[in-house]
Amino acid sequence: MADEEDELQETELSYDQKKEIAKWFLLNAPAGEINYVAKDLKEVLSDEEVYNEAAMEAFPVYNKSHMICLEMPSRAGDVIISSYSEITENEYLDPRTAQVAIVDHVKQICTKVRPAYDEELPSSYIEEFRSALDAEIQRYVSESYPKGVSTVNCVKGKYADGPGTDFELVVIITARKLSPQNFCNGSWRSVWNIDFQDESQVLDIKGKVQVGAHYFEEGNVELDAKKEFQDSTIFQSADDCAIAIANIIRHHETEYLGALEVAYSKLPDNTFKDLRRKLPVTRTLFPWQNTLQFSLTREVEKELGLGK
Repeated sequence: MADEEDELQETELSYDQKKEIAKWFLLNAPAGEINYVAKDLKEVLSDEEVYNEAAMEAFPVYNKSHMICLEMPSRAGDVIISSYSEITENEYLDPRTAQVAIVDHVKQICTKVRPAYDEELPSSYIEEFRSALDAEIQRYVSESYPKGVSTVNCVKGKYADGPGTDFELVVIITARKLSPQNFCNGSWRSVWNIDFQDESQVLDIKGKVQVGAHYFEEGNVELDAKKEFQDSTIFQSADDCAIAIANIIRHHETEYLGALEVAYSKLPDNTFKDLRRKLPVTRTLFPWQNTLQFSLTREVEKELGLGK
């Protein structure tokens, strides 16, 4: 038995096992915290080669899934890193400025920009719809998300030169409030796919919202809430479509935030009591009569800058 225990203790993880474990930690880092995780991983691994390979594979996936926003050089604008704007692994289109950002994923910076090629941009017909929707979404985001940014990409049928062809636009809204000095970070991500169906003259709208928050002062509490939506409206002019789509997005996101408020206001009477001991290890009773001081919804709104 002793020999078997010694053999188990001496078993060392393979190169690939170390790399996959390192990637898992990087990919599961909360919003804005991947660099802190990376720093600790370097020390734990004590293997520069393993870390570098894990980082090269994990950072691009993390950046796209979290839809991080990077500032382009010379104040040329901002670009949201996502699979919808990806041209190559290191090149991402900003359709608003018709520029392509070349990024360093591990450093999370935009190193340079270049003008987008004609084949990377939508036709003038599609651009009319895209730019009109972009303007309406920008207006909505500026009113509802002080820390928010948005973009609108064409992901299908971008070469259509007039009516008679289906096409699809994707709206991305992302907001982050990072406050590591206060042990709290939060993020809001929403993606809306709008399928313009020419034959039926209908716009099919599908959305997904993901809200994350991480509190790590003397503990580790993480919120990861997701919600999917489906709606539709009629095919109109570019400006009318933009207004209708923006109103639908505004309605669903506002309603979802309200639903979160209701759900978390009930936590003290339900979930918290089921999870927490009657008398904690500290021998101090939990203040059920004053649970508002632990309002998760209020803190999420504060950290994301979501005002009503």
